[in-house]
Amino acid sequence: MSVTEHKREAKERLYVKVITVSDTRTKDTDKSGRLMIDLLKDQGHLVLAYDIVKDDIGSIQDAVLEGTSEPKIDAVLLNGGTGIAARDVTIEAITPLFSKELPGFGEIFRMLSYTEDIGSAAILSRATAGVVNQKAVFATPGSTGAVRLAMTKLVIPELPHVLRELEKDQK
Repeated sequence: MSVTEHKREAKERLYVKVITVSDTRTKDTDKSGRLMIDLLKDQGHLVLAYDIVKDDIGSIQDAVLEGTSEPKIDAVLLNGGTGIAARDVTIEAITPLFSKELPGFGEIFRMLSYTEDIGSAAILSRATAGVVNQKAVFATPGSTGAVRLAMTKLVIPELPHVLRELEKDQK
């Protein structure tokens, strides 16, 4: 079966949890989380949960596990905490939870960031994706430019296909 056929079989409406990782943002000031939500809604997807959590491994893991344990939620999308500063611990929090990693997401995101957005500064991004509790989990940087790039070029176009692949063994 071709990728086109796989995508044709994928669900059209997805149910998502959005998590912003930040010590400073609130729901009023969280432009990147709001952008994720708006881009998802523009494509007909529903955001069932939205949280802002501190840059703390336990808090991030709790939020991800809560989302991936919810039967109605198909995917968890995080923004923030993917850099190299000491407080950036999103990657350290989520990678131990992965049953499978999707290294292509981070690789292609960094390539797109390099060519279309920020040049060599792309090496500072540790964006990643994987599977937790048979749900897709994507982690992007917290800037609105990075969120827009990841969502429009990678996450939104491919998320239904990713979920189709995860669900095909559950039938």
